[in-house]
Amino acid sequence: MDAADDRSAGLEGPVAFVLGGGGRLGAAEVGMLEALVGVGVRPDLVLGTSIGAINGAIFASSPDWHGVHELRELWLGVEESGLLGDGMFDRLRTMVSTGVALHRSSQLAALFADIIDDDQQIEDLAVDFACVAACIETAAATWFQRGPLVPALLASAAVPGLFEPMEVDGRHYLDGGLVDSIPVARAVRCGARTIFVLQVGRIEHPLSVPTNPLRVAQVSFEIARRHGFTTFMEDVPPDVDVHVLPSGGAAPDPADLRANLSYRDASGLATSIADAREASEQYLDANGIGATG
Repeated sequence: MDAADDRSAGLEGPVAFVLGGGGRLGAAEVGMLEALVGVGVRPDLVLGTSIGAINGAIFASSPDWHGVHELRELWLGVEESGLLGDGMFDRLRTMVSTGVALHRSSQLAALFADIIDDDQQIEDLAVDFACVAACIETAAATWFQRGPLVPALLASAAVPGLFEPMEVDGRHYLDGGLVDSIPVARAVRCGARTIFVLQVGRIEHPLSVPTNPLRVAQVSFEIARRHGFTTFMEDVPPDVDVHVLPSGGAAPDPADLRANLSYRDASGLATSIADAREASEQYLDANGIGATG
C-alpha cells in the first residue's frame, strides 16, 4: 500500500478510511467523506462493512468531490423514492419464496446500479479497497480484495432476515457486521498509520440494562457488534492515530426500539448528511487536520 501523494501535510501514512455498517444510518458517512475531501485528505486504503462497504466502494472508485457527489445524489434519491419500498404482500411473498428473507439482493443492487458497473473489479478501483462478509460455511470473516465488486458488496450487506445469503464462488455469506462491524484492526494489519473511522452514530450512545425480551436481544446484538471495535480502541498501537469522526447525532438512542427497527424509513437522510459533515468539519478543525492556506 503506497502513501497517497496528495495526502494532507502532517498525517502519518498510509492513511485508511474505515466505514462501518448501519443500514439507512450510513447516510452520515457521506457527510464525513465530504468533510474529509473538503480539507484535502485522501486515503490510501478504504475498508467497509455492509452499507459502509457500498459507500466505501463508490468513494474508492472516485476518491474526490465527484465520488462524494455521486454518493450524496444516491442517498438523496433514496430519501425521495423510499428505501426498499415494496409492500407487505411483496415482502411476505419474498419470505415464502426464499424461506429466509424479506427482500431480494437484486433490490439492494438496484440502488447503486447506475454508479457501479456489473463488471467492475475490486482491484481496478482508484484506491485499494476491501470489504468483509461473514462466511456461513467457515463461520469466519472473509475479506474481498479482488474479483467482481457487486457480489462482494451484496455479500457484505446481506443483513440476516432482510436479504438472503449471498453466494460467491460456492460459499454463502451474511452481513459483514456479524464479524467486523468497524474494521479498524484490519486497517492496522494492512499497514495503516492514520485511520479515519466513519461510523453511523451507534457507538456514540451508551447501552442500558434491558427491561424486556426484545431489548435483551437488541442489546446482546449491539454488544456483539461493538465488541471488536471497543476492544481495539482500548489498546491502540502507539504508532497508529485513530480518528473517530462524529455523526452529529444521526443514530437513534439504542433504547428506542421502534426507531431501531424502522429500517425502511428513508426520511431525514439529507439532514443526517449535513449534521455529520458539520460535526466532522469541527472535529477536523479542532484536531488541526487538513489543508492549510
